[in-house]
Amino acid sequence: MTENANPNVLSQWVVYDHPSDYPQHFVVRRWSWSREEGIQPSHDCSLHHTLEDARAAIPDGLFRLPRHAYDDPVILEVWI
Repeated sequence: MTENANPNVLSQWVVYDHPSDYPQHFVVRRWSWSREEGIQPSHDCSLHHTLEDARAAIPDGLFRLPRHAYDDPVILEVWI
C-alpha cells in the first residue's frame, strides 16, 4: 500500500469485513481528505484472508479508531 506524500492531504485506512465487492476477503482501502476535494477513495486497496493480515498492511505509526455506530456494518475500524 502506498503512503500519501502530500502534506495537505490526510489519509485514513479503512478495514472492511468481507464487503460486497470482495465477499471472500478482509479489505484495506485508503481514503484521502483535503479541503479542496473532500473525502476521496484512493486506488490503494489490498485483500487479505485474515483480520491480522489486513492489520499488518496498515502503515506503521497510525492509530486505530473503532467503527462508529453509524458506519456501514462491514467497516471494522479506521486507522489515521
